[in-house]
Amino acid sequence: MPTIVAADFGLIGQLTQGGWARGQAPAGTHALTVDGVPVPLTADGRFFLGFDRDAATSLQLVAEFGSARAAAQRLTIAPRAWQIEHIAIGPRPGAEPSAEYERRRAPELARINAARRINADSAGWAQSFIWPVKGRISGRFGSQRIYRGTPGAYHSGLDIATGASGTPFVAPADGVVVLAAADAFTLEGHLLMIDHGMGLNSAFLHCSMLAVHEGERVHQGQFLGRIGMTGRATGPHLHWSIKWRDSRLDPLLFLGPM
Repeated sequence: MPTIVAADFGLIGQLTQGGWARGQAPAGTHALTVDGVPVPLTADGRFFLGFDRDAATSLQLVAEFGSARAAAQRLTIAPRAWQIEHIAIGPRPGAEPSAEYERRRAPELARINAARRINADSAGWAQSFIWPVKGRISGRFGSQRIYRGTPGAYHSGLDIATGASGTPFVAPADGVVVLAAADAFTLEGHLLMIDHGMGLNSAFLHCSMLAVHEGERVHQGQFLGRIGMTGRATGPHLHWSIKWRDSRLDPLLFLGPM
């Protein structure tokens, strides 16, 4: 067992469920983990962490220097009071997915999963994010309905409504386009995914058009496309979700006031 000493990783960010942090590993760090999960490091020891919507309230960040020494910091992750709506009836029964739906959906999911496995070389993760578009917030990250005690899926992103299709939106941070669905997906419509580096990526759903292509390097503030209601959507809006690896994060915690 290595000797573990306390360390300060200089964390800044939002140490809360759905939040994030940036930090600096101690000099000489060979490997970094959070609760045993490897965390990528830049050449100069900088790193990014994301905390899932349902993250534990205590996590252990460990820097390993070799077989004999390690440094650690206990992270306290603040719980969130999510917007929960209790419904007195059961969830509305849905129709069984058709064979045609399953045929179309399988390759769409394969493209999404492949895009998330790409580790783009981008420093967008280290920037202060900007609003991709300004409008009415029509859906908040983490909100959830409970149907007679049975939880439904929680809302995985931030919905921004502008009232009409065609409103332009821009890149919240630098990145590389890892998916641009020219043909609308069944649920997401024209889906755009941007890899900001270090395992952090943004997804923009229901677009009416996309102005960038896969493999393109984009810069903060660059025009990416136009808002719409393609796929499964009840009105024109931009659904923006952020993930760090498998953790879903709250876009509002990356932003200043609108």
